[in-house]
Amino acid sequence: MDIHGKLAVVTGAAVGIGRAIAQRLAAEGAEVVVADIDAAGGQETCTSIGPAARFAEVDLRSDAAVAELMSCQPQILVNNAGGGAVLAPCFPKASVERWSASLDLNLRAPMLATQLALDGMQQAGGGAIVNVGSTAGLGFEGHSSPEYSVAKAGLIRFTATLAPLATTHRVRVNCVVPDWVATERGVRERAMLPAAERGAEQVPLSAVTDAVIQFVRDDSAAGRVVLLDRGEPPRWLN
Repeated sequence: MDIHGKLAVVTGAAVGIGRAIAQRLAAEGAEVVVADIDAAGGQETCTSIGPAARFAEVDLRSDAAVAELMSCQPQILVNNAGGGAVLAPCFPKASVERWSASLDLNLRAPMLATQLALDGMQQAGGGAIVNVGSTAGLGFEGHSSPEYSVAKAGLIRFTATLAPLATTHRVRVNCVVPDWVATERGVRERAMLPAAERGAEQVPLSAVTDAVIQFVRDDSAAGRVVLLDRGEPPRWLN
């Protein structure tokens, strides 16, 4: 897909990974809708981009809000919003409402946004959807936030099951799965750890944005998942 002139929606774009993705898509010539519940951060992202960006304040845990956001009918959708991996209390100590909200934000919202994007993308001749997962969704070991981990695992599997949409709707859905990313917050958190606990260097933001752009551009990629592990080159998951 040629990115230039396309309309892109990036969720969770007020800070960090989402902001970097929105900036990169705009640099590639897209018009970008910066979607986030954080109005101040979202406006900062738009200011950093310029006229090619506009802000949409949205709580992605609300079906009506997601529907309103997707009414703009983008050709590119990046489901990046998420989080809550380290916010205690987590399941089973968390209330049903709390852990359900995590599932809504990290899995249900990208599923709904994807569903609502399909018709418009098909009518426009095709589209690209990139889900941003997490290594918390991989493996079989324990995790401090089971609800976050299972949501990210579901997002990865959700992506793979949608490979046929490339044929039926001309919409390609792929997933980027980064380890700990060197956002401003991530760099600060790593610096606070004892040197022996810091591990390998964090995944550069540029590696994440490169992977997103590659998926948007590559018309042959559908239902694919790429792992961005710390200290390792990108690797396809099969």
